[in-house]
Amino acid sequence: MSSSIKAFIFDVYGTLFDVHSVKEKCDELYGGKGEEISLLWREKQLEYAFLRQLMGRYDTFVNITKDSLKYSLKKLKLEHSIQNEQALIEAYKNLAYYPEVENVLTQLRHKKLSVFSNGSRDMLEPLLHNSGLSSLFDEVISVDDMKQYKPTPASYGHALNILGLEREEVLFMSSNGWDISGARNFGFKTAWINRNNLPVEELNLEPDRIYSDLKGILEWR
Repeated sequence: MSSSIKAFIFDVYGTLFDVHSVKEKCDELYGGKGEEISLLWREKQLEYAFLRQLMGRYDTFVNITKDSLKYSLKKLKLEHSIQNEQALIEAYKNLAYYPEVENVLTQLRHKKLSVFSNGSRDMLEPLLHNSGLSSLFDEVISVDDMKQYKPTPASYGHALNILGLEREEVLFMSSNGWDISGARNFGFKTAWINRNNLPVEELNLEPDRIYSDLKGILEWR
């Protein structure tokens, strides 16, 4: 199964790193409202990226993250301040990675390993550096370099061009069903890291494999 796979591409947010690990800082700043803020913040962050893509009004993911935080705090009737915003953006650069991540990446070092994210470089690179995982990746690919958010075919095409491989030589991993659908539509082999035990998206783009965490992808070695 794995002999034709030359590169493993990992989504970042929700796949390698737990986006909801920011809830601790949210709790600290907003008196126990961390989970509520975190869930709404992530929902709006994705929605704003998709809306901007549809409207042709690209902005960096760090700005989208700030805007979605402002909206979330307004909706929850909580005070927004520049100081708190900066603290929470800093928390986004220090997210916790999932327990199995480092071991799995280490076992795959004989293959080409890349991250490919909607995150802008000013968020991605500090996150990878702060986590200590930077050295395990050959490429850090951001849609910020070509200003097309996933799941557009052009965004996955950008990643493929950087790797210089054929589509069927790539295994793409994400915990986000919509991202897996986009990658499958483009022609990548896909492994959905279904951490939340969700149903497959009804888009007629079934993932090649479904795992509960990243340990499952070791069978592609």
